[in-house]
Amino acid sequence: MAKPKVLVTRKIPPPGLEIVSEYCDLDLYEGYEPIPNAELLSRIRDKDGLLCLLTDKIDKSVYDASPRLRVVSSYSVGCEHIDVDEATKRRIYVTNTPGVLTEATADLTWALLMATARRIVEADSFVRKGLWKHWHPELMLGHKVHGKVLGIIGLGRIGEAVARRAKGFKMKILYYDKIRKRDLEEQLGAEYKDLEDLLKESDFVTIHVSLNPDTYHLINESRLKLMRPSTILLNAARGPVIDQKALAKALKEGRIAGAGLDVYEKEPIDLDDDLMRLYNVVLLPHIGSAEIETRSKMAELAARNLISVLKGQMPPHLVNPEVLKLRPLSDVKMM
Repeated sequence: MAKPKVLVTRKIPPPGLEIVSEYCDLDLYEGYEPIPNAELLSRIRDKDGLLCLLTDKIDKSVYDASPRLRVVSSYSVGCEHIDVDEATKRRIYVTNTPGVLTEATADLTWALLMATARRIVEADSFVRKGLWKHWHPELMLGHKVHGKVLGIIGLGRIGEAVARRAKGFKMKILYYDKIRKRDLEEQLGAEYKDLEDLLKESDFVTIHVSLNPDTYHLINESRLKLMRPSTILLNAARGPVIDQKALAKALKEGRIAGAGLDVYEKEPIDLDDDLMRLYNVVLLPHIGSAEIETRSKMAELAARNLISVLKGQMPPHLVNPEVLKLRPLSDVKMM
């Protein structure tokens, strides 16, 4: 039996490609930049499977170009780049890689919190530019973290992991989620608040929600006005959850103290974006999961999701379980 044909849109860490190569006829796009759309449409035509990244737009045009496509495996947790509903209609399985990056993203959130509160990036630049001439009692004064109030928007896996770290800093933990988590309230000592009250009462606000119509610009100009001048806002979830122009305006006017961002409305962030000219914001290039071990686990999981479907087996993480009714795994099996 001939091996199924699979397109992988970027080089991923081991053992991802090794697993795919063992079972499939692999077509790898080896460019460092995202695969151009025209090339994606050309190379997907005879493929049975696709392993893609969050930088790849997988929509009707891709499905139209690939009549044999049976599975789209995304090397990511979020699937905003994939038209999942259309994939389901066309009986295409969609998978993702949740869970493995929880701790890495929570660690990154804390790195952002500490770096922003204590002005670490700004202080590093100050030293490197030769501006540090002597110690002074008011040099690089930042914001206290220990014992402060942390507001968590979205108490899912990552939000919970962030909260557990906050306990070590003896912080008061507030949270907002569309579903109240009474069991976690007891475990974490967390207090449920509606969003507006959380924004008013928190010293630090950190975002851990998925992107959907309800969360787009969840933090907008009116909600930024609810925060105190000493509040620091953090986002390691999805960029469009924050109205970026409104955030830049609030930071510039001193209506909030600072922000730490790993994600943006448009990635990469434009060099002429207002945020680029502000000293009270820490900007990272979407590295929430950028640990060697974590990225390798993501690659392995993305590969095993893909192979499982092509073997006619239930993948570890299926995004669209409705597809099982339209196309049983026994009909997908190719090996």
